[in-house]
Amino acid sequence: MTKNILKIFALGTLLTFSFSNAQQKPKVVLDNFFNNEKKENKETKALESWHYTWNDTTNGGFSLLGEIFQKQGAEISTLTTAPTKKDLKNANIYIIVDADIDKEAYGGKANLIDTKSIKNLVKWVEKGGVLVLMSNDKGNSEFENFNKLAEKFGIHFNEDSYNRVQKREFEQGKVIVSSGNEVFSEQKLYMKEVATISVKNSAKELLSAEGKNIAAIAKIGKGTVFALGDPWCYNEYIDGKKLPADFTNEQGTEEWVKWLLKQAFKK
Repeated sequence: MTKNILKIFALGTLLTFSFSNAQQKPKVVLDNFFNNEKKENKETKALESWHYTWNDTTNGGFSLLGEIFQKQGAEISTLTTAPTKKDLKNANIYIIVDADIDKEAYGGKANLIDTKSIKNLVKWVEKGGVLVLMSNDKGNSEFENFNKLAEKFGIHFNEDSYNRVQKREFEQGKVIVSSGNEVFSEQKLYMKEVATISVKNSAKELLSAEGKNIAAIAKIGKGTVFALGDPWCYNEYIDGKKLPADFTNEQGTEEWVKWLLKQAFKK
């Protein structure tokens, strides 16, 4: 009798623990509204989202990044509308990358980051959300409205372009990470045509290229903001096929993902 009771108790404990873990499974949401590029599928003729999206397996997609998040136990999803309070309540990490300019957006009219979205995101971060902002360089990304959001956290993306790479001169795109970096171990990353970043208040510089800051971290309330002037972790640069072996973008991406997930569950 006693043994049976103990078995039932142990089973109950296991089920409770598993349920608790499932409830806390981190949810990573990728914006597909402010970045809203579409192209025609050659076979089906249907319009499909592409360029920095989870389902894009081409060079410019985030399919491998999505796999890295999933390997770390996260659930990934896509938000095709501006973020509401309800949307954000179901997100631990929210990523906006390469906000559209009109020439890139579906229909030729970009969805600009608006006042309501900014208000929702600021409050969500203050309560513990992790916001990732990745810009692109001058001429390839929207800056004015993207900065209205970033500046709420002491971060400003400059409309410029550094680490410009000529053909296959990959060394021109190197970013050296020194020891003691808060996010990355000591290594050599590849980031080309990067917008620089200015910081103030509690925001901190994180990485540099050509002597200019290109990344930042800000702690706001219970939450965290990570900003970088390039969508550096897309398939082309983490699949191990193109870059010389001494560039460690795949390793760097894994470290970055683990760091983001850790921030999402800090009390």
